[in-house]
Amino acid sequence: MPLYQPVWGATDIADPYERKRHVYADLMMNYAGMGLEIGTIREPLLRDMLAGMFTGEAGRHYWSRAQISWTASSSGSRIGRRFLAVVDEEHARAIAAGPPTPSAVAPRPPDVPVAGAAPASRTSVGVLIGLGAGLALGSLLRSRR
Repeated sequence: MPLYQPVWGATDIADPYERKRHVYADLMMNYAGMGLEIGTIREPLLRDMLAGMFTGEAGRHYWSRAQISWTASSSGSRIGRRFLAVVDEEHARAIAAGPPTPSAVAPRPPDVPVAGAAPASRTSVGVLIGLGAGLALGSLLRSRR
């Protein structure tokens, strides 16, 4: 997230995984909204995408945070208003269906090493691969002369 956060700007979302989920959900919503606007995503597909998104707690949480912003930015056009109406309908349908599906897999923090691979062994493997590639490239260049 340190790579993308400066572009996104300051946020009140403290948890780094929640911020990543929020950014990803926003990308999905922008994709869906643009697709509806240019005609590559028809309403039945949009509804199906949103139903999947709002089944889980991350999608529901995203919409509860982002709905006001989307309403302010998308309500100026007929297609934007239709998009908002469909999103709100699918969100309400998911809420009425019951509690969200919890995430099946908890994310692994990026600073935790992969099981069974100590940092020193990964470095050694990287050096060996680099050395092998260098030797192969050197041999190729010498044979061309």
